Amino acid sequence: MTTLTTAPPVAAPVEYDVHDQVGLRETVSQTLVMAWRATKKMRRNPEQFFDVLIQPLLFTAMFAYIFGGAISGDVKSYLPLLITGILAQTTLTTCIATGVQLREDMDKGVFDRFRSLPVSRVAPLAGPVVADLIRYTVATTLTFATGFAMGYRPDGGVPGVLGAALLVIACGWSLAWIFTWVGIIGRSAQSVQAMSMMIMFPLTFISNSFVPVDTLPGWLRAFVEVNPVSHVVTAVRDLANHGAVTAQSGWAVLACVIVVAIFAPLSMRAYRKAL
Repeated sequence: MTTLTTAPPVAAPVEYDVHDQVGLRETVSQTLVMAWRATKKMRRNPEQFFDVLIQPLLFTAMFAYIFGGAISGDVKSYLPLLITGILAQTTLTTCIATGVQLREDMDKGVFDRFRSLPVSRVAPLAGPVVADLIRYTVATTLTFATGFAMGYRPDGGVPGVLGAALLVIACGWSLAWIFTWVGIIGRSAQSVQAMSMMIMFPLTFISNSFVPVDTLPGWLRAFVEVNPVSHVVTAVRDLANHGAVTAQSGWAVLACVIVVAIFAPLSMRAYRKAL
């Protein structure tokens, strides 16, 4: 009589995602490496700085001399209102480049190389956002410098100006996550830029960036008062022009935290699906 023996079933190998096994220290280190890569791209392509180098100079001078007399009576009286508005507009416009460049890298297959590497999933996204802090700093510095050259003298002094600059840079960093998400879900760099402009124009121009709110019709004023950009601009004005930390500063910081809490996970989820 023959006894048949059957081998015990072999368990299927468990697949591990090398991206999810990266620790916090490695994630921070890889994010800085990706940020350094992004800064090298900026140095090799100086045209990436055109928006932060030319736009503050051009828009500040153009808006001041075109609208200054009509809105405030003269250019110098209009500068305290204008400079803070230009800061918000320039920062938001600079954020658009984050999504466009991300989409270009994805279209070129750069991110495909990260699939087989033990790289944290957040590092390729957070690195360029960290590197763009340089762009926000340049844009903020040039905007204030242009205003000073035209006669802008903020009553907040050095502490107020520095506080306003830090707030604008922090807001730019948080808003960059929105355009990072747009860059991932967009089908091309052109579509990403088009969608980003549709977001940017209402937020910047339908706000208190360039005109006093009380001069607007009631139906438009209602949107301006709930526009998050208006809260940021008001907080920056309070800091730079008066050296005052008001409730608007708290609302602006809270808005930044909410934006990052929403769009950073959305970007990670979209990035995971894209890979």
